[in-house]
Amino acid sequence: MVKHIILWKIKDNFNEDEKKKIREDVKNGLENLKGKVPGLTDIHVQIEKLDSSTADLMLDSTFENEEVLKGYAVHPEHVKVADGKVRPYMEVRMCIDYEV
Repeated sequence: MVKHIILWKIKDNFNEDEKKKIREDVKNGLENLKGKVPGLTDIHVQIEKLDSSTADLMLDSTFENEEVLKGYAVHPEHVKVADGKVRPYMEVRMCIDYEV
């Protein structure tokens, strides 16, 4: 199994209401990929955070293996969500992938 964790920071030019909507859209878009991407066994987007946080949201996902993770990156359903709901709104993306 492979874990794929991402932290994002939303661009500063959005107000708090816009940021809340962005977080909700990212959560809904990515979590709806479960069952659509072969080998994706679990996916959760954390959008509630404490004031001490330096990131705005986190993706925590699990894949059967590294090859499946590579396929996820280019899977049309994932690309649609990433290009439409994630990439246009983020200024920082940090990722760590590891075997479990």
